[in-house]
Parts: sequence; structure tokens; C-alpha cells
Amino acid sequence: MSVTKAPAATHGPAPHRPRKPRKSKLGWNLLGLLVFVTAGFPVYWMLNTAFKPAKDAIDPNPHFFPTTFTLENFKRALDIADFWGPVTRSLVVSAVVVVIGIAVGLLAALAISRFAFRGRKIVIVGILAVQMVPLVAMIIPVFLLLNDLGQYDKLSGLIITYLTFILPFTVWTLRGFIVNIPKELEEAAQVDGCTPTGAFLRVVFPLLAPGMVATSVYGFIQAWNEYLYALMLMSQQNQTATVWLSNFITKNGTEYAPMMAGSTMMAVPIVVLFLLVQRKMAAGLTAGAVKG
Repeated sequence: MSVTKAPAATHGPAPHRPRKPRKSKLGWNLLGLLVFVTAGFPVYWMLNTAFKPAKDAIDPNPHFFPTTFTLENFKRALDIADFWGPVTRSLVVSAVVVVIGIAVGLLAALAISRFAFRGRKIVIVGILAVQMVPLVAMIIPVFLLLNDLGQYDKLSGLIITYLTFILPFTVWTLRGFIVNIPKELEEAAQVDGCTPTGAFLRVVFPLLAPGMVATSVYGFIQAWNEYLYALMLMSQQNQTATVWLSNFITKNGTEYAPMMAGSTMMAVPIVVLFLLVQRKMAAGLTAGAVKG
């Protein structure tokens, strides 16, 4: 009786996997380039106008590339009104708001993220609801309240006002970072002999540092760029940097070149802050993107 052998399996080349067309990658690159140009062009035009002669700033046929550079606009910006006073006040207000916001917001975010208590969901919904209220709608109540408390036209009153909309943002943002840190890390530290406070300071806090830096930068930018409340709650003698820019709008028109020079000088603290914390900032923005 003859036995037929099955043919041996042949190992041919692996099946060809279709590659993604390069056109899609090119399309995403073009989209990213378009977004970059759209976001960066106003900054470029501000710098272009700041360094060109004042007569060229109002030329009906503007040049996209400057032909003449001058520093006269910066001198004019410094001479038209006090510059260092408003900038100093803006720095003080922004720094104090960030410090208080991070200190209070971290404790609130930790309580919401790590502890179960009655009314926890109501607090979370309240934080979201506060951020949905337009700032314009609160001008009159805030003005009346600060006037009754004797805080009108004072930096302390402006700081309290800024905290009303920066603190909810800080709490909500830090809560997202804390939730992404496993509780098991704290529990393991407590098993090794750490107190709850020690476990937080030695384990959670270092992991939370990038998120705190990112939140601080965004809070600083919000306080630094705020204009409406600073205009309504502060007098001319105590104006902030954003209100200072309105000095270039006179009855004879707007001095665009000195205004752009002033805007350039106002942008310097933000740029310096980003350069100092850019690594922590990038780590904070990507924190929690990969779980595990």
C-alpha cells in the first residue's frame, strides 16, 4: 500500500503591506505649514512695523520685507508715557496671581482628585460653570464689590479679580495631571514608611512639576494679557502694560509704529519665560498622553 506524502510547505516572500501614500503625509505637512504661517504672520508683521520708519507703517502699499531699519519707534514708545511703571505693575500682578493660583489650585485639585467627599461632583461642575461665564458680564458686580471693600484702583483688588477666572482654570488643569498619576505610587511609598504628606512630596510632586510649570505659564499669560478689567478697575496712574498701549491712540489717530514697538517690548517677558521653562513646558503638555 503506497502512502502519498503531502507536499512540503514552501516559505515564500512575506505578503507585501501597502504603504501609506506619501500624498497624505505631504498634505499634513502643508496643513502644519499653513497653521504656522497663519499664527506667525501677525508676530512677524508686528516686528516688521516696529523696526520700520513711522511713515512706512501707514504706507497704503506696505512692503512685506523691511527696506529700512530704525530704533526711533522704541524711543518714541518710551517717551510717550511711563513704560517701566506699567510693566512692573503687570509683572507683580501676574507673578502674585500665578503663585497664589498654583498654591491654592494645587490643594483644591488634589482634594478633588484623591478624596471622595459629599458634593464633589457639584464642585467640579461649579468649576466648569465659572469658566463658562463671560468676563464682560461680571464687570459691574466686580466693580461694585471692590468699591465696597476699598480695593478699587489697587493692585490687590486687581489680583483678587484675576484669581476669579485664573483659579478655576488652574484647578481644572492640575486635576487632569493628578488623575494621570497612579495612586499605587503613593500607596507603595506609604508602605515603605512615608506619611501621606511625605508620599505626596517625594513621589507625586516631582511627577506633577511639569504640569505645574505648564499651568503657571498659561496663567501668567492670561494675567499679563488681560485688558478689560485693568482698564475699568485701575486709574491712569496705576495702569498696567496692556492699558499703557492705549496711549498711542490719540485724537489725531493711532501711532502704529510706536505701538508695535511697545507691543514688541511687552512680548519680551513672555518670550523670556518660555525660553526658561520650555523643557518643563513640553513635558507638561505631553504628560498623561501615554498611560502606564
